[in-house]
Amino acid sequence: MNDVPLSNFWSDSAPDDSDPRPALTGHHEADVAIIGAGFTGLWTAYYLKSLSPGLTIRVLEGERVGHGASGRNGGWVIGSLAGLSRLVEGLSRDERRACCRILADNVDAIGATLAKENIEAQFHKGGAIYAAARYPGQEAIQRAYLEHLHALGHPEEACYWLDAAELAEKARFRNARGGVFQRDCATVHPLRLLRGLARTLETMGVTIHERSRVRSRHPRGVTTDSGHLRTELTVSATEGYCAGLPEMRRYVLPVQSLVVATEPLSASCWADIGMAGRPAFADASRLVNYGHRTADDRLLFGARGSYRLGGRPMMNQAIPASAVTWRRDLLTDLFPALGEVRITHGWGGSLGLSRRFRPHALLDRASGLATAGGYAGEGVAASHLFARTLADMILERDTDLTRMPWAMDETHPSRGLRRWEPEPCRWLAAQLIGLSYAGEEALMQRDRSLGIVRPTLTRLNDTFASVIE
Repeated sequence: MNDVPLSNFWSDSAPDDSDPRPALTGHHEADVAIIGAGFTGLWTAYYLKSLSPGLTIRVLEGERVGHGASGRNGGWVIGSLAGLSRLVEGLSRDERRACCRILADNVDAIGATLAKENIEAQFHKGGAIYAAARYPGQEAIQRAYLEHLHALGHPEEACYWLDAAELAEKARFRNARGGVFQRDCATVHPLRLLRGLARTLETMGVTIHERSRVRSRHPRGVTTDSGHLRTELTVSATEGYCAGLPEMRRYVLPVQSLVVATEPLSASCWADIGMAGRPAFADASRLVNYGHRTADDRLLFGARGSYRLGGRPMMNQAIPASAVTWRRDLLTDLFPALGEVRITHGWGGSLGLSRRFRPHALLDRASGLATAGGYAGEGVAASHLFARTLADMILERDTDLTRMPWAMDETHPSRGLRRWEPEPCRWLAAQLIGLSYAGEEALMQRDRSLGIVRPTLTRLNDTFASVIE
């Protein structure tokens, strides 16, 4: 086992950023204040300023641009949405298809906007593979997942089955039995995107304040450690890092996700495992593992982490050696040819879960608050789409986006956010779910029938996610 420098590959491979931007000091005014300089905050500023150039916008970031989940994720740009099944409940077939078309088009829209603004973020659209590879029971799971995608409204030409031979042409997993290919998925270097977008915003006239943690908010402004900003509207764009904002932290729960990256792989190694087209990949596991081939020929691989008592987000990025080892074992289980490859980076962050796992873009003019989040680990693409939605809502534009089921405002009070239960209830539920998932994984690895186990797990998960009435 090699020594592992516990650092974030994205940070190490992005161009050097400038010195910290000035903190907010003294008293100022703005038409819109945005809390958080991650994907949601910066994209919201971009679309507000693009649509209404006369707006005065200030972004307040507690640390540096991209400090939170936006600069620590796996880099997937997914043309779908976690929690979509709950969002489209009750919609007609045509409405579901329209929703899925917007989600798919959003991937290309991100790539087009990056090209327009000359932001070199290593955007690459190679699709996504959901493989049945690590044990026999995964084939039935992935075939059911494909049916689920079609039922949601994704077209068959965009989501389809690969048999074992077709899958091997895209990636060579151990004992692969086939899998789902989803066309509308790309990968990106998230920190390059964020830093490039921040520079673009400054040329547009948006002010970004770093080291300006918001300590309180009220309907007419926000206060930081060293300043105050008077504004009629505040956008809370903190997602899984909202612990310091009391009005938000009961609605979005931070859950950890941890990632590793290998050294650059040789041409012969890539010949062994495939992925010439650089698709993203995952397998059918409750461990929620995911990965892709980076622009500099590393293999990046992540898997779900844990929930901390009290909903504490992960502020430091370093992860323990045991977490790195576990992910390495998962990775080499998928690709045995990587057995001798060094892991050079390991890092983690906190994604955000909303109640019932329902992502949202919300505007409440009475309280002067707008927010978006609950992306459940799929925020690279969703944040762009929801930021566009927020911009349209704030500017009172009637568009296809403002009519989507994730858009919530005073005209749709029934779509409001639900609170998570108090501690220790949610921590105990999270531990129980984690243990049950580990048990399921062990059974499936031994090719044992799940019998009543899987329905029981599903009911347990649904109970944890159900709405508090």
